[in-house]
Amino acid sequence: MTKINKQKFLVYGGLMLVSALISALIAIGAYRYFDGMEKEETYLLPEENAKLSFVNQRTSDLSAVNPDFVHAAASATPAVVHIQTTYTGSSGSRNPLEELFGSPQGSSPSRASGSGVIISPDGYIVTNNHVVENATNINVSLTDRRSFQAKLIGRDPSTDLALIKVEGNNLPVIGMGNSDEVQVGEWVLAVGYPLSLNSTVTAGIISAKGRSIGILGQREPGNSSDNAGASTAIESFIQTDAAINPGNSGGALVNASGQLIGINAAIASQTGSYAGYGFAIPANLAKKVVNDLRSYGEVRRGYLGVSFPAPSAEEQLLRQQGINPASIQGVYITGVQAGSAAASAGLKAGDVIQSIDGTKVASSAEFSERIARHRPGDKIQLSFLRNGKTGNANVTLKGAEASAKLSGNNAGALQEKLGASFGPLPSNIKQYYRLNAGLLVTAVVSGGFFDRAGIPRNTVITRVNGRAVNSSAELDAALALSSNGMARIEGITPDGMRFVFNFPLGA
Repeated sequence: MTKINKQKFLVYGGLMLVSALISALIAIGAYRYFDGMEKEETYLLPEENAKLSFVNQRTSDLSAVNPDFVHAAASATPAVVHIQTTYTGSSGSRNPLEELFGSPQGSSPSRASGSGVIISPDGYIVTNNHVVENATNINVSLTDRRSFQAKLIGRDPSTDLALIKVEGNNLPVIGMGNSDEVQVGEWVLAVGYPLSLNSTVTAGIISAKGRSIGILGQREPGNSSDNAGASTAIESFIQTDAAINPGNSGGALVNASGQLIGINAAIASQTGSYAGYGFAIPANLAKKVVNDLRSYGEVRRGYLGVSFPAPSAEEQLLRQQGINPASIQGVYITGVQAGSAAASAGLKAGDVIQSIDGTKVASSAEFSERIARHRPGDKIQLSFLRNGKTGNANVTLKGAEASAKLSGNNAGALQEKLGASFGPLPSNIKQYYRLNAGLLVTAVVSGGFFDRAGIPRNTVITRVNGRAVNSSAELDAALALSSNGMARIEGITPDGMRFVFNFPLGA
């Protein structure tokens, strides 16, 4: 090989080596670059500072996804108190709502506990009626360990609310919310003293509104005391899945701002302990009841004078009358009491009340609550549907005295208005439904209340005004307990469906 060729070979070889080295460096650099991009990508969402959101979600909505209850708990907890009650003799009789707080048991004196909410700096406290009913001593403890003896100001069994008072000044007060603005799916806190623990806060959402569960006015076997409010029960509960247990009765249900939107009252449970759902009395209803108890020592409630089926039986009633339940957007009226506020305003059986003072009502439970917020003499405007046409009526509500005078509380007359004949309940039917008492509807009169309400022959009547009935005489005695011209009738239809009706007044 010549000297020139050797020089060319060395030059070309050097160039190829340099080119290979450059290519290798480029490849390595590219690998590290893209590898670095992947590593950098994995740290775009650091665990401690990540803000996860759904597509198209605004940053301002993040609080709804990850709510912070610290402020709400801190503001509400000091105003929720522990109520401990003492009972002597037979005054500690059981009530089904006592499932929600430590019910008095054993020989006297017996003790129980529940919760309450301070609503004024000078010591007014709202709680449940069943927490303090028949109590001979009421002790109230605050979160700061102060303790007071309380006196009963008044009770309202129809709503299961009560007002008590302690002598104190500058007590912590809970902020009041608007229960009408509560929405299904909204976050809430339940604050109380469950299972005799210290102040406890649980969180959940609003599961439903306007729930009627038929718990108010029930009577436990062996409890022979008069059950005031059995025929006038007003149930329009706020339902929540926040954990509520025995001892939470009378405690607060608050929104994410710490404002009171309900008074916890009941749970749906097979065991008496938390099983998924709790029920609270709407704060707007509680405000009216508490104001009445504070001002008058009793609740002064306006009455409209109409009857309607309970929510559990409404669909069946409508179908029996050939009405598609989906076509009823409101409350179907089954009867109007003669001389009542409703009658004076021209309302008739078959009308569908759609709104009160411009606010739509979707259920009889919600309707009852809206009426219960008013006093005798209050004027309300109703919108109703009759024969496919919308009408309006201005109504002046009447008081309990007028309603009682109209009905006369005449048991015989009320039984006649029922429009039915009754006979003893055969033992095989008692055994089948596991009943200790009951009456069989042997005939239904055309045009009577049972006929209009769709209660057929062979229906079993189990209780009237919270009292078990086993004979015509017991039926008369139970009807005589009707308050304000209204009776509460519970039974089982021939197809096995349980129902509750209010007769003749539903609001």
